[in-house]
Amino acid sequence: MTELKDVLAIKRIYDEAADDDGYRVLVDRLWPRGVSKERARLDLWLKEIAPSPPLRTEFAHMQERFEDFRRSYEVELEQNPAVEQMLELAAGKKRVTLLYGARDPEVNHARVLLEFLLGAGAADK
Repeated sequence: MTELKDVLAIKRIYDEAADDDGYRVLVDRLWPRGVSKERARLDLWLKEIAPSPPLRTEFAHMQERFEDFRRSYEVELEQNPAVEQMLELAAGKKRVTLLYGARDPEVNHARVLLEFLLGAGAADK
């Protein structure tokens, strides 16, 4: 049985799509600027799993707000039915790549989402 940490990955949508990305899921609420649908090579756009608009606006990708953002986003995720949808999807795939548009690979919602999903998947065992 494959572990969730071996299935889930994150990647900027601006990076080239690769065959080993597996099932590609955009987890941003807004479509990323300058990326065509063809170039995105998406299998799913799950905007419902992204932070709420007020939370996203408050965070504004400012590093000094990241820990507060993380806590607030995790609270949202705890009540978000799209989390269960993502976990079910990951259970049936060899690789699921969560795609995001933010510039910073460490300070972004996809990183928080990945860590949350890994924790939720471990809790289900």
